[in-house]
Amino acid sequence: MQARTRFRWAWWLLAYVSLGLGLVGVFVPGLPTTVFILIAAWAAARGSDRLRRRLLAHPHFGPAIVDWERHGAVARRGKWMATAVMAACALVLLVVMPLFAAHRWWMTALPIACMACVGAWLWCRPEPPAPPPRA
Repeated sequence: MQARTRFRWAWWLLAYVSLGLGLVGVFVPGLPTTVFILIAAWAAARGSDRLRRRLLAHPHFGPAIVDWERHGAVARRGKWMATAVMAACALVLLVVMPLFAAHRWWMTALPIACMACVGAWLWCRPEPPAPPPRA
């Protein structure tokens, strides 16, 4: 418990910086949102109970955080959205990058390969269990 208290400011800082990057990722294509929100929730559990409660209560982020923490799961809609954004970014790279004079083939291939690896890993993650039927 002493280590948690001792470095609480660092966890707090990581939580808020990650949350900020996640919110920027909502508007900037290619910058992931979900990853930074998950990091923010993880760090907030160690440094900011208030932020943690707010993230879990958020109508959009809360269920995704709970699914990840309980089951290591990603909803199918999230998988499709991430795949679509990565495909759009890959298309932009394929169209725009060759226009630069200093362009080399690996400058396009490397980020697309990274996105392909992330996409494969993402689709290997389980989906959250279905909620129980309401009576």
